[in-house]
Amino acid sequence: MPQVNGKEISRELLAAAMRCDSPEELMRLAKEQGVEIAAEEAKAFLAEMEEIELDSEMLKNVAGGRSAWGDALSKCRL
Repeated sequence: MPQVNGKEISRELLAAAMRCDSPEELMRLAKEQGVEIAAEEAKAFLAEMEEIELDSEMLKNVAGGRSAWGDALSKCRL
């Protein structure tokens, strides 16, 4: 599992983070989960997520009307 500031991040939390639309929204989500991140870290994460290419499974999910991450929630929440 990936880690942020020494805290293990679940797939669900990572998927929720990937759905955030702004650094502030990402920082709020992180804080709710007990993880403190700086605004610059949040901006960098979101910029990196914009550059990710979808794999074939993700493309199949999107084509089927689901999110790229399958059954993950549609908002930046857990």
